[in-house]
Amino acid sequence: MRTYPPVSFFFEVVFQGENLDKEIVETRFQSVTGLTAELQTETLKEGGENRFEHILPTRAKYNPLVLKRGLVKDSKMVQWCADAILNLDIRPMDLLVNLLHIDRSSSSKSPSRIEPLMSWKVINAWPRKWSVSEFDAEKSSVAIESLELNYQYFETLR
Repeated sequence: MRTYPPVSFFFEVVFQGENLDKEIVETRFQSVTGLTAELQTETLKEGGENRFEHILPTRAKYNPLVLKRGLVKDSKMVQWCADAILNLDIRPMDLLVNLLHIDRSSSSKSPSRIEPLMSWKVINAWPRKWSVSEFDAEKSSVAIESLELNYQYFETLR
């Protein structure tokens, strides 16, 4: 039996390409935002009709994907970002964002399995921005690095 509604804190990010998914530290994030699709529109004014304007759909727009995690030293992912941002060596890659679920429906003799409840495949992602959180001597908080990715589109996988 699947839990409804699903919890949002049990997820993983898998990079497909560049071997970033082989190291556990590279794909562990505290938050993922930006899985947003919206339909852009264009306004058309009709001659002789002044009471309203026609609003027509044009294309889909996808917001940047933002990944946040604790600052990691000597990271292949950060090197991928630096190559793109500093050297314009842009190497797009696909990635999967999996919302996970513990499957306890199997027999009592077999262990529970972790499997994706829902997945989103992000196509041709490339680094747009890398940043590190504010350093503040008055707060006791972890240094957070943020990675902002542009991409062409995403697909929902079932």
